[in-house]
Amino acid sequence: MPPPPLAPRRPRDLVAHGDRRTDDWYWLADRSDADVLAYLESENAYLQQAMAGTEALQGRLYDEMRSRIKESDVGAPTRKGKWWYYSRTVEGQQYAIHCRRPANEGESAADVLAALDLPDAADRAEQEDSAEVVLLDENERARGSEYFALGVFDVSPDGSRLGYAIDLTGAERFTLRFRDLATGVELPDEIPNVYYSSAWSADGTAFFYTRPDEAVRPWQVWRHVLGRPADADVLVFQEDDERFFVQVGQTRSERYIVITSDSKVTSEVHVADAFSPDDPPRVVEPRRPGVEYSIEHARLPGKGDTFLIVTNDDGAENFALIEAPAANPGKAHWTVRIPHRATVRLQGVDAFANHLVVYEREQGLEQMRVISLADGDEHLVVQPEPVYSLSGSGNPEFDALDVRFGYTSLVTPSSTIEYDMAARRRRVVKQQPVLGGYEPDRFETSRLWATAPDGVKVPISIVRRRDLAQEGGSPCLLYGYGAYEVTIDPVFSSLRLNLLERGFVFAIAHVRGGGELGRGWYLDGKLLHKRNTFTDFVACAEHLVAEGYTTPDRLVIRGGSAGGLLIGAAINLRPDMWRAAVAEVPFVDCLTTMQDERLPLTITEWEEWGNPVEDTEVYAYMKSYSPYDNVSDHDFPGYPAMYVTAGLNDPRVGYWEPAKWVAKLRHLRAGRGGRPESGPEPLLLLKTELDAGHAGPSGRYDAWRDEARVQAFVLGAVGIVE
Repeated sequence: MPPPPLAPRRPRDLVAHGDRRTDDWYWLADRSDADVLAYLESENAYLQQAMAGTEALQGRLYDEMRSRIKESDVGAPTRKGKWWYYSRTVEGQQYAIHCRRPANEGESAADVLAALDLPDAADRAEQEDSAEVVLLDENERARGSEYFALGVFDVSPDGSRLGYAIDLTGAERFTLRFRDLATGVELPDEIPNVYYSSAWSADGTAFFYTRPDEAVRPWQVWRHVLGRPADADVLVFQEDDERFFVQVGQTRSERYIVITSDSKVTSEVHVADAFSPDDPPRVVEPRRPGVEYSIEHARLPGKGDTFLIVTNDDGAENFALIEAPAANPGKAHWTVRIPHRATVRLQGVDAFANHLVVYEREQGLEQMRVISLADGDEHLVVQPEPVYSLSGSGNPEFDALDVRFGYTSLVTPSSTIEYDMAARRRRVVKQQPVLGGYEPDRFETSRLWATAPDGVKVPISIVRRRDLAQEGGSPCLLYGYGAYEVTIDPVFSSLRLNLLERGFVFAIAHVRGGGELGRGWYLDGKLLHKRNTFTDFVACAEHLVAEGYTTPDRLVIRGGSAGGLLIGAAINLRPDMWRAAVAEVPFVDCLTTMQDERLPLTITEWEEWGNPVEDTEVYAYMKSYSPYDNVSDHDFPGYPAMYVTAGLNDPRVGYWEPAKWVAKLRHLRAGRGGRPESGPEPLLLLKTELDAGHAGPSGRYDAWRDEARVQAFVLGAVGIVE
């Protein structure tokens, strides 16, 4: 039996713009209240009870996942200076081990990999490579902790020191430490409360890092000199505008320290000389509302030190590539290298000594354009499949002749590719091994197009077994996100094979709010256009049903964070359309959160969702789709089975959002009797990670067990018990 519905308690009246909302579960946001933890624990206990009948299935799913994964494995080595850097995993250990070994003359990444890629942990123990130097063993640092995350891992330019930062709670506040890599000795320097991103000075004596404010917004850049106490660190940059996040890094040339301050719609970049770390940073171009830009340092023939600037300035909605002299980079000195194109989204650029690599997106597909600096000749890198995904990879060497990137598709395991930019030749350095006889040809992938209510065509990526009948009404898992211009590209997952082998269709709805079809695709799914994200998703589901891929009683939906908001909104729009839903750390109480300026991210998020505090129209619009505010008793018992997750230490989506949502759903379900006219009551489950944050369990074995439980829920929802 489910836990007793949580009765309304200490209701809070929330009044804005003459509108009153009564929140009966507002008190769940008070983590100091002992009853809050008791409630979360009771829901966890109920989940264990409700899923007890699937324990054997969970075990099989977990074993199948492990059987396909090479647990003792080595990542593709990356050359930097005199060393090859790589990480490896060992069977039975949760986390990665970061290593390096000396680079020999003429040695390739494939040569190194052949020496390192031992079959299993026993063989590695017998053939331990004396040349290997362990830089950081995450398993050692995580010992005794339920959670571990590595936020910074940065080796000094001369390879002599390591700066690294760890988080043991999931709250994304890290402690920074340093190691002497020649001796392996941990240095006494220790700096608490730092955030992601870092940079070394050219001589390796100074280290730049960021700090978060009380709302976990990175807002300061500090400079630490090794050997000095942390209280002697120097504040280099501070961002007082609460809409902006700060990060720090170093150019590939190691010539400049780059400080970037970004809001959702505006950017500003400062640079400092990496050889003079005490000098104050200088601005590239002062911020102007709505203008975004990023920089890359290049040395261009006849021009010398140049900043390549990717920007949407002057109406370049899909961005253009600009050149500016590094010594005087303001807009008055900008010249256009690649102009704005209406059908091609310019995403970024990498500069090397002899080439530029430009990253673009056209018709939803990522492209790499290589430009020779000697003669301006350019070409697109040809990819072997019609639907695929590219990703960045380690390219730390400015003088490199090859560019490295990741390649995958829904049927092709992730591969690390080296591309000779002059010879136009690609080499597979390493492909993710999939054990157990995986045969890509047994599966097919395709791209479909659904029609949204306003007539817009929405792409859907599909993968399934080739032998499935088109009109068979297969079970289907439909995934969506649709926010922040994030693209959910078609990538391979060996974990997903559990579902595909059991006859599932897996589909990705590339809804508006993402970046799949250019900047306009994103703009049409944010602010006062946000509902397009949800209606696009429903349209994708309807198209899958109409084309015979699935039926509503076999359709399961899944999304996390902003994608969890999508799932909640889609359920409210069409509760009859889904058999089950998985909503992971879902942003479902968005209206209340976006009115609370004390919470992490709220102010900076106004440029994504709108400001309901100041704007009556935004308030009304957000209220119209907020999942928590749009649950009503007439929806029961029509809601699907639901699996909802939360993280007690989550700084991005407060645990109370999913907790309140489930409490309200359970209370209203009980008020209507809860049981449909026929069949069992759909499950309503809440799983709260009490020792983790936004990303859930941190160890790989814990993450696989967690995924096995979710998959057991998904399979059980459509009647598959084996």
